[in-house]
Amino acid sequence: MNYLTACFRPGLDRYTRRGSDAGGKKEGLLWYKDSGKHLNGEFSMAVVQANNLLEDQSYIESGSLSSSGSGPYGTFVGVYDGHGGPETSRFINDHLVCHLKRFTAEQQSMSVDVIRKAIQATEDGFMSLVTKQWSMKPQIASVGSCCLVGVICNGTLYIANLGDSRAVLGRAVKATGEVLAVQLSTEHNAAIESIRHELRSVHPGDSNIVVLRHNVWRVKGLIQISRSIGDVYLKKAEFNREPLYPKFRLREPFKMPILSSEPSISVHQLQPHDQFIIFASDGLWEHLSNQEAVDIVQNNPRSGIARRLVKAALQEAAKKREMRYSDLKDIDRGVRRHFHDDITVIVVFIDSNLMSSASNVKFPTISVRGGEAGAS
Repeated sequence: MNYLTACFRPGLDRYTRRGSDAGGKKEGLLWYKDSGKHLNGEFSMAVVQANNLLEDQSYIESGSLSSSGSGPYGTFVGVYDGHGGPETSRFINDHLVCHLKRFTAEQQSMSVDVIRKAIQATEDGFMSLVTKQWSMKPQIASVGSCCLVGVICNGTLYIANLGDSRAVLGRAVKATGEVLAVQLSTEHNAAIESIRHELRSVHPGDSNIVVLRHNVWRVKGLIQISRSIGDVYLKKAEFNREPLYPKFRLREPFKMPILSSEPSISVHQLQPHDQFIIFASDGLWEHLSNQEAVDIVQNNPRSGIARRLVKAALQEAAKKREMRYSDLKDIDRGVRRHFHDDITVIVVFIDSNLMSSASNVKFPTISVRGGEAGAS
């Protein structure tokens, strides 16, 4: 299987324009789609750019989850927070859902195995791309991405994660009427003590596997996350050498991959009291707690809720720098990265009435790709 070409869809932009329910709007560095319908309810998306090139990528598709076009039917959500450049997150956005549909067709069902295989095929494809481009573009070996995936199918929610993006469920408590935040994803960031312990146990002979620098824990003193797609320079020693920039090169060669591409996957049976899921890159969670985000969703209209979450995070970012939100909005991309990261938010509402019959009901495919806000 040629992973580079098998899933490449050069006309992907057409998905964001197809039908009255597709497409988003731009407002400066903000891209948003206030409201859309998926198989199991409604959704809202927003992306704000901070980097010179948008490194966050995102995607939602609802309809058939199989390349054969038949069932199972459901909803796919992807949030890909890139680092070192946009190449890896863009690659994931171009390929992962296609791999998922191919493996679903082969197994004729959705499963943890299907999701794991799709992520591994995407990683293998990007590795192949780096191998091909290394001689002309060696820095591509230092580009990587977090990868957060959600799949709703047959009343089951699958969450797969590599890195530190996060999925949070809003669950209603009947007795009190409250909606509580339940974190669904497992994060892989060296700031978390259990992740540092995991790294030390996997690399027992390496006293520098995690290093505290400027009050931030980093793997090998270079990167905060321990699992990702890409970052080939920390997975294959042959790409950790000249002409890669010296800051990425390790003094001693390594025999086993330092970073992992193995996702943490959890499975949840959705209940009638499960109201919505917030999928977001860590740019949101740097400024809002899980419960703060859930409260905002619960206490405001559905339409435009992703944009409202982004605004709340930006207001917090401005407050931390003792500046006005209106002044922060005037700062251009690139410089804006000193104040906050790219932020992607997808809020998926769950209608339990639609859930029971959705897996067998034909639904006109809707797919939206988060826009490159502020791009010309």
